[in-house]
Amino acid sequence: MAGIGSSSAGAMPATIHPLRQALVDELHARPPVPLAAPARVLNFVLFGAANLTGDPLRSLALAQGAEAAETIAKHAVLALGPYVAIQERRTEFTTYTLYLPRAAGSSVEAAPDLPPALQAWIAGLPGELIAASDLVILAPGEAAPDTALLARLFDDNALVASRAVSGRADVWTDFKLRQGKTTLLIHDHGLTDAQRGRLVLRLLDIESYRMMALLALPLAQKVAPRITALEQGLGKLASRMVDVDHHESEQTLLREIAGAAAEVETLAVDTPFRFGAARAYHALVSRRIEELREERIEGLPTLGEFMERRLSPAMRTCETMAERIEGLSRRATRMANLLRTRVDVALERQNVAQLDSMNRRLKLQLRLQETVEGLSVAAITYYAVGLVGYAAQALYAMGVPVNKEIAIGVAIPVIAGTVWLGLRRLRRSLQKDGLH
Repeated sequence: MAGIGSSSAGAMPATIHPLRQALVDELHARPPVPLAAPARVLNFVLFGAANLTGDPLRSLALAQGAEAAETIAKHAVLALGPYVAIQERRTEFTTYTLYLPRAAGSSVEAAPDLPPALQAWIAGLPGELIAASDLVILAPGEAAPDTALLARLFDDNALVASRAVSGRADVWTDFKLRQGKTTLLIHDHGLTDAQRGRLVLRLLDIESYRMMALLALPLAQKVAPRITALEQGLGKLASRMVDVDHHESEQTLLREIAGAAAEVETLAVDTPFRFGAARAYHALVSRRIEELREERIEGLPTLGEFMERRLSPAMRTCETMAERIEGLSRRATRMANLLRTRVDVALERQNVAQLDSMNRRLKLQLRLQETVEGLSVAAITYYAVGLVGYAAQALYAMGVPVNKEIAIGVAIPVIAGTVWLGLRRLRRSLQKDGLH
């Protein structure tokens, strides 16, 4: 048997699935970039930028005089001297991350000192800014931030903090905007560059996905009055269904229910994507928090506790709105089906009544027909007997001894019976042809 290192190991099937390489690449998308400490990280999340044309990362490289190919991949990294820029394309948004050098012992309160070209590049990023983060990393040799520094850095706001990565890093934030960005402070206690890069990526993901998940909350608040009004309207229509007993009223009620169902379906078309996306983003936030492996810093809530108290209620509101819309759709469908069944039953009753009336008319027509047939027999017999009388009278005139009265008397039952039998056979023949 040939070994793994033999030349036969290079043999491959002739036909390869066209998506094979893309699927393999998907498993390795968004690799964390190793990050040395101390450092500063700026992250910008642009909503809608995923669908825009252009290549901002390549534009940055060209502005810095560097050669760069088009970065059409989902994840692209560009190193420009001491700076590292990362561009990540998602389904609804694109993130741009800058890894900046920071001198040990430098002030964490000062704004990052960016070259004019880099500032202009940030200002020209496409899309609508939905989230921005300013993340400062303290190296293990730097002094831990004291209470006074934290108060100045976060404006005396209530802090959220945790000891992450099994105690190898402390994280502080308040999740509030300061100069347009959310500030995060990390004190490294011995992370490797790879661990530091993964920690930064998870914290940035938490902020990005948190804001994207919250996009569904204004929509939930907007549709809530419409949902309540529809629920009340369907309740009133259900009450009217109990008392309605007239066909025209049922038709009117059915039209009103159909109108309410159409409005519910409009909601069901307009809202599911945003609510579904919120569920997905919330799940990602929860997953990233689990990956932090948080431990409590005495006296401060952890990031997980903060999200549970602040983000989870908003997500439950969105889920409730989605469930109410689905419930309305089911109720409207059931009511329409029930009322449509009642209308169908009423129509069947009308049809039965009409059929009974038609049967009565047909019976009457049959009786009239039988009467007409009797009259027809009498009339035909009368005229036929008259002809017999004329014939007998002619024979008598020719010398044939024929008694006119006797001939007429004998002819009457014969002619009447013959005519009656003929009409009866004709009617049976017509009935037989009608059945076929």
